[in-house]
Parts: sequence; structure tokens; C-alpha cells
Amino acid sequence: MVNRPVDMNAFEFVVISALRARQLLAGSMSRRDGGHNASTTAQMEVADRCVARSENEASATRQCGWQI
Repeated sequence: MVNRPVDMNAFEFVVISALRARQLLAGSMSRRDGGHNASTTAQMEVADRCVARSENEASATRQCGWQI
């Protein structure tokens, strides 16, 4: 079980993890070592702050408004 950071709400954690898992399944390199599946690896990366939500203006042009 991966514990989300205390200062991140559950919705944000789930959305960022899901977007990262999609990237991993598409062939992106993992930023963590281990033999875990894509969803667990994505959650571990978000929990360890290896990936985060983008704060720039370019993400507003995307349909969902989120970018890793």
C-alpha cells in the first residue's frame, strides 16, 4: 500500500497517479526501481515527489487541465 503525502488531497493524488500510470504504460521510463506494476509505480513516484502537477499556463490548454 502506498500512502499519499499528507499535504496532497486524495483526488489530486489519484489523478496525478493515473496520468503517470498511463505514461508508464505508453513506454515512459520509471523514475523508481522495482518490479511493480504501472499503477503501483506511479503511486510510489507521486508519493516520493518524483512527479507532480504542472503549475504552468500551458496545462490550461489541455482537456483535463492536468499535466505531469
